[in-house]
Amino acid sequence: MITEDARSLVSTNWLAKRLDNSQVRILDASWYLPVMDRNPIAEYEKKHIPNARFFDIDDISDHRSDIPHMVPPVEKFMSKVRKLGVGNGHQVVVYDGLGMFSAARVWWLFKMMGHDDIAVLDGGLPKWVSDGFPVNGEQPVLRDRHMMVDQVLSYVKDVTQVAAASKLGDYEIIDARSPGRFRGEENEPREGLRKGHIPNSKNIFFKSLLNDDQTFKDIPELKQIFDSAGVDMSKPVITTCGSGVTAAILNLGLELIGKTDHSLYDGSWSEWGMSPTLPVATGDQK
Repeated sequence: MITEDARSLVSTNWLAKRLDNSQVRILDASWYLPVMDRNPIAEYEKKHIPNARFFDIDDISDHRSDIPHMVPPVEKFMSKVRKLGVGNGHQVVVYDGLGMFSAARVWWLFKMMGHDDIAVLDGGLPKWVSDGFPVNGEQPVLRDRHMMVDQVLSYVKDVTQVAAASKLGDYEIIDARSPGRFRGEENEPREGLRKGHIPNSKNIFFKSLLNDDQTFKDIPELKQIFDSAGVDMSKPVITTCGSGVTAAILNLGLELIGKTDHSLYDGSWSEWGMSPTLPVATGDQK
């Protein structure tokens, strides 16, 4: 059983007891791949946890970049979050419509922006509904709140830093994509990307950390998964995936087992796989 922590992961029961707490802000951070053919905004408007606000991952990003949903400029993050009525001092709980998919990305983003009081709802909206808790389509009244940001840049890595880590081996690089995509045996969901993985990276499919109901597995199981993948826990970790979304599930998993020196490669395979000058490994190649 994972111990609940308002800075990492909380249960549906934990949130249900605080549903009317004025200091709690609930964010629906649902986001889907194009192949899933789902509209997160339309789904939010129809059904969400009471008082939840919609956090648009694509909108609250750096639109100056051709790479999807990169970390937004500080000023944009502050402006958008303030308009959602989220301020310094609020306890934030974030969830998504798949259970555990995109919510961890928003958890990581808030952490990177210096807001520690944020947790992911374990099992997300599906678990909330299956546990019999209420949903509605009502829009909460939004009032601007004061939000100041103090970025923690150690949480994020760029392509230059990841390329150096791949060569030097001073970090563990862990890829959250499926084994088939990691090995270069499956097509990427985005056109124009090469197949394979960053040299000297290891593969832990994000789904392997989760139970069937999309809640996190117990701590001993999580530790065993990282150990079986050959992750050297004495080194800091960089996570990566297709576009920097599901990689954050690995970051959250690391946080749960007590490893705090982790970061995320924001551009992930959307950037690395697009560049013809960066090396690519396939199959069992390191």
